[in-house]
Amino acid sequence: MSAIDLSDPATIAFLTEALTAAGVNGLEISQPDGQLRIVVAGKGGARISSTEATPRAPGLAPGSASAVVKAPMAGRFCVEHPASAAPQELPRSVSDADIVGFVGVGHILLPLRAGRSGILTRLIAEPGALVGFGDPLFEIELQS
Repeated sequence: MSAIDLSDPATIAFLTEALTAAGVNGLEISQPDGQLRIVVAGKGGARISSTEATPRAPGLAPGSASAVVKAPMAGRFCVEHPASAAPQELPRSVSDADIVGFVGVGHILLPLRAGRSGILTRLIAEPGALVGFGDPLFEIELQS
């Protein structure tokens, strides 16, 4: 039996639809390269969660510290919620719990949390781009 490709948007959409049709509340899959959790939430639809921000060591200036928010799954990268009217400006302060963007698969949006407090300094991926699992999306300059 081969491993499930957690980076394939079609696989995630299929799993979500199958869970909903079967009346199952959720599913969690852990593999050495990542974790995927799909929670079917009744009237509100499905929620998908995965890994958070990870520190970035290569390419940093001496004495500086930053982290990169990476894509927890494959999908379309959105900087703002599609229903939002206010564009996000950079740089801006963020806390570890702030939502800094979204990855979308079909009608499902996965919110991306900063995972670290600091200054959101750089957008790495283009808005609307198809991103894969682990692709860098934002850079956060960590506060000392």
